[in-house]
Order: sequence, then C-alpha cells, then structure tokens
Amino acid sequence: MAFKEGAMIPTVYTCDGEDLSPELAWTGTPPGTVSIAVIAEDPDAPGGVFIHWVLFNLPGETAGLLTGVPKGALFPDGSGQGVNSFGRSSYSGPCPPKGQRHRYFFRVFALDREVSIRGSATAGHLRSAMEGHILAEGHLMGTYRRGG
Repeated sequence: MAFKEGAMIPTVYTCDGEDLSPELAWTGTPPGTVSIAVIAEDPDAPGGVFIHWVLFNLPGETAGLLTGVPKGALFPDGSGQGVNSFGRSSYSGPCPPKGQRHRYFFRVFALDREVSIRGSATAGHLRSAMEGHILAEGHLMGTYRRGG
C-alpha cells in the first residue's frame, strides 16, 4: 500500500513528483464479484469534485493495483480507464492549489457484472453504469498539500 488511511500521499504520486498511480490493495470482495471499478476524487477542489482516475472492468479476482498503471483507455484483459477531470484516460495525481491541503478518496467498487462503457467514459458514466450492481465498496483517503 502506497500510504495509510488519512496519511499524506507521497510526492511520487502527485504532480510535484512522477505522477505515478499508487499501489492499492483491498480484501473482502464478496462472492459473485465479476468486476472491480475504482474512482479517485478530490472533493475539496475549488470548482467541485475533481476526478483523478476512473478504472472499470478489472477482473473480479483483482485484489489490488501495482504502482504505475500504464496510461491508455483499454487494456488487453478488457479493463479500461475512463476520462478524468484533466481530460486524460489515465491517473493524474493530486495537484491542489499551492498552500491548500486537499483530501483524495480512492473508492473501490465490487460489481456483480462488467459495465458497458467505453474508455471515453467519465466517472459520472461509470457511476450510472454501476447503479444497482454494487456488491460492496470501500475507500482509502489520503491528503496532499503543495508548498507555497
């Protein structure tokens, strides 16, 4: 795990570092889980919730992600990355205005099916596609503050 609940997110996972996606791990996915989805978001952004990452259709047996998930909308296993608030089909790390401390939630969803969306989908599209199909969910919250 890249950081603990409530801890500061290491710089390597932010716009001030290498902007790599963090290692994540989860347990307890319920029986019947067909796919996993992940949404990373900043609810403290000045313009409202800012989406940093949208992942969908990860295989149901997935128990985590390694550091540095490659950029790109679709992967050979059928999973994909939607478009974040930066307009990218990839992870884009924390980058709050200088001097502000923001919270970042990495939300993981266990689903009873794959979702029928494309790589150009947003977090809103993913949330709509997940409605009625979430078996369990969890989150990891970290914080980040840029100097200034």
